[in-house]
Amino acid sequence: MDISQYKNVTLLNHPLLTHKISILRDENTPVAQFRQIVKEIAVMEGYEALRDIKSKMVTIKTPIEETVQPMVSGKGLCFVPILRAGMGMVDGMTELIPTALVGHIGLYRDEVTHEPHEYYCKLPGNLENKEIYVLDPMLATGGSANGAIQLLKAHGAKHLHFICIIAAPEGVKAFCEKYPDIPLYIGALDRQLNERAYICPGLGDAGDRIFGTLKG
Repeated sequence: MDISQYKNVTLLNHPLLTHKISILRDENTPVAQFRQIVKEIAVMEGYEALRDIKSKMVTIKTPIEETVQPMVSGKGLCFVPILRAGMGMVDGMTELIPTALVGHIGLYRDEVTHEPHEYYCKLPGNLENKEIYVLDPMLATGGSANGAIQLLKAHGAKHLHFICIIAAPEGVKAFCEKYPDIPLYIGALDRQLNERAYICPGLGDAGDRIFGTLKG
């Protein structure tokens, strides 16, 4: 897939990031390590996605002299994980901006139609004035991503961004065709979806691997 046709997509291909994603892919990676690596990846992706956040000049005093320097408050930022798996990325993002607000959107995917269904939504007020970063490790069909964006827009959100760890071409296409002006940050672009709408090669079910709820 040639993602250069989508101007809103940033594929983050730093060697350290791709190394950590390879650890996630390994089926033998234990839950505790998987969870920690997801957090570390969120920090790395967040560093890039937050590149354009606003700062203000403040006066501080160094051991040498008084100076005016830029600082970020984070009060206008909001991180919104898509439950469950998106929760694994929250700690990494708030490590970068501890003062950011956090909302939650719960969506589950119908196993037959693969369509998303909302089951929970708790968001801060005044979304129209906030920079909102939606978090989900996997962008598969694009259904959950598009559903979350639609829900946030219905609550007044105007400044939106989406961060995922692994994406399928089908999901990127669905997202970019519907929301061509919303920045999309991807850690890895995989080959395709299989008949169950799982990303290949992917890493399995991100939520199950983060929370240790794999069957068997």
